[in-house]
Amino acid sequence: MPGAILLSDRVEALLGEALERAAPGLPRVVLRPEGPQGDPTTVEVAFFSGDLYPERTREFILAVAQAKELRWLQSFSAGVDHPWFQSLRQRGVRLTTGSGAAAVPIAQTVLLYLLALSRDLAGWLEARRRRAWEPHPVAELEGRTLGILGLGPIGLEVARLGVALRMRVIGLRRTPRGDEPCEAWPLSRLDELLPLADALVLALPLLEETRRIVGERELALLPRGAWLVNVGRGELVDEAALVRALESGHLGGAGLDVFEVEPLPPTSPLWRLPNVIVTPHSSGASPGNLERAARIFVENLGRWVRGEPLRNEAV
Repeated sequence: MPGAILLSDRVEALLGEALERAAPGLPRVVLRPEGPQGDPTTVEVAFFSGDLYPERTREFILAVAQAKELRWLQSFSAGVDHPWFQSLRQRGVRLTTGSGAAAVPIAQTVLLYLLALSRDLAGWLEARRRRAWEPHPVAELEGRTLGILGLGPIGLEVARLGVALRMRVIGLRRTPRGDEPCEAWPLSRLDELLPLADALVLALPLLEETRRIVGERELALLPRGAWLVNVGRGELVDEAALVRALESGHLGGAGLDVFEVEPLPPTSPLWRLPNVIVTPHSSGASPGNLERAARIFVENLGRWVRGEPLRNEAV
């Protein structure tokens, strides 16, 4: 008898018919508020969907722990660098991600950061709080250079928006393909990009080679007054060096959605710096994410049944 699929009640309600078309007759173990419907020990495939995080994560993890025959797990998130995912890999479980499902809302949030920093939105909000009529100088994005580290789905969408704003966009990835919507350079040209970048967006996954890819030396190479945006992982940046660059005025501002420690501790100086936008790891928040990520899973489920390569497989 084939193994079962572990999924949430919301995903089954949303895409139950599509799941049946992708894998006809495959049994399901459905996580419901009153407990799992079905036997978790029969699970071979599991979908960790966004509706389970964070309130029902424990419920999902407990079910996975019983699935001794688990062969493949897909996560709604683009990153699977958490130790729990790595423990599954050590069990021989294949991992795929929801990379691309939240690319559009994240890119729109990046645009929000850049517009807010260039127009000094914080200054207007502070003046409003004091009921003070205080016009102030602003900067234009058109004609400026936007550097993007990482041209996955998020970076590519940021590039498209940057081009629409008439910025010069240069994206870095391991190996440019030639079909990018912007200038694409290999990651080895980072030091060449940094002095050109009026704004630097980090959209890389966290790997050993990308950990603290932006440190004190790299920040110093950016033009004075440049903006930094991080929607990748907090540990892509040396946070202490970032604080120093912001406090000294070398960096003009930052839009940060991810941090070395999350939640960001109340004692972090990033909270008090007026030129920093802090958001609680929610740049991709959107009501459409659940369905987009679930459709990636349905597509992969069909590939799994047919023995084809899976989309977004973690390597």
